[in-house]
Amino acid sequence: MGSLLALEETHLARLNNIERRKYIQKLKIVKHLYVKGAKTNADICSRFNISSPTSIAMLNELIVEGLVEKQGRGKSIGGRKPELYGLCDRSLFVLSIQIEKFKTRMAIFDNNNQIIIGVQTFSIELTKDLGALEQVYAHASELIQASGIDPKKLVGVGISMPGLVSSKEGNNQTYLLTTEEPDSLQQLLEHRFGKPVFIQNDAKSATLAEYRFGLAHGRRDVLVLSMDWGIGMGVLLDGKLRSGASGFAGEFGHIPLVEGGALCHCGKRGCLETVASGSAIVRNAREGIKAGQNTLLNKLSAYEIEQLEPEQVISAANDGDQFAINILAEVGTNLGKGIAILIQLFNPELIILGGEIAQAKQFLMPAIQQAINTYCMTQLREKTSIMVSELGTNAVILGSVATVMENIFESYMELA
Repeated sequence: MGSLLALEETHLARLNNIERRKYIQKLKIVKHLYVKGAKTNADICSRFNISSPTSIAMLNELIVEGLVEKQGRGKSIGGRKPELYGLCDRSLFVLSIQIEKFKTRMAIFDNNNQIIIGVQTFSIELTKDLGALEQVYAHASELIQASGIDPKKLVGVGISMPGLVSSKEGNNQTYLLTTEEPDSLQQLLEHRFGKPVFIQNDAKSATLAEYRFGLAHGRRDVLVLSMDWGIGMGVLLDGKLRSGASGFAGEFGHIPLVEGGALCHCGKRGCLETVASGSAIVRNAREGIKAGQNTLLNKLSAYEIEQLEPEQVISAANDGDQFAINILAEVGTNLGKGIAILIQLFNPELIILGGEIAQAKQFLMPAIQQAINTYCMTQLREKTSIMVSELGTNAVILGSVATVMENIFESYMELA
């Protein structure tokens, strides 16, 4: 790895003011090339208000350090086409970890978002205590070793998870609760990995991925719903990801929808999540099977019914199982009621549906749209498009990569 991100804190402290300013400027250039892609020298000069000779000198240093390379030529506005500078493949790496309720997915990406080792899935149950962390770390260590990358080029670890996650505090107030004060969950993970760690709510990770690489790219007012066992939401307003005062903005799944409804894991009754999530799908399927409903799911054993997952209900619906189709349609109706509220609150141009449950779009979308037509004002709903994510199930894991790459440079700037 180039020396830019290899400097230790003690070495950074020895830089004089001129060297420190130059170091920070180079970090800004690398971050800019990551976020925006290959750029010309003129683009960089304009973006950072620096002279052409200064910019060229720093780009050449970054080339020597193995971080930047020339990548063809850009458009000409008269005369010779300018050279494009972009980040080299495999110059930096990020370990992305997506912790879900009953499984954890991991992958390693390079700085150009190319996957180095495919997404691996491990059966790990997320609990309130820290019991799952050792399993996560053990599998992550094996993945790094299997990838064959130079561990020194691994610049950080991005971890997404459900729950009330405060990225600023580095804690999750729902799962993986820390007891070793004053250390936060983030600090505990950094001690374990020996690398900078950035934690983020899974829905916000998905939103960042959609903004950088997906359907929300170039848009300003977008809501991203992550639908798995629970329901999360990321909010893009005026082109910025909003977190709220405590970092918990977007707890869409816990708006009250059913008076005196089922008990939610948050402790309240009747939350949207109890009637419009993977958990609701599984609960309704189990109840129907036990009540003697005619369904393909009856072929499951008692043990398999207790271990039922939403994907199995979706699969049955795809096979024409009317019982499963009805469950998904009911979830779509309830979800549509909630989305109608969102449209009237935020007036978004686009709502993106993502996560495992969004894969049942052919059963959900008609019911969602009908509920929106019923419960939302015409003037608002006509201005809002609803689309299913094109990033599929990898949106969250891609968002964790972007979180690391966009924050790691800020960390080094602070050290400098």
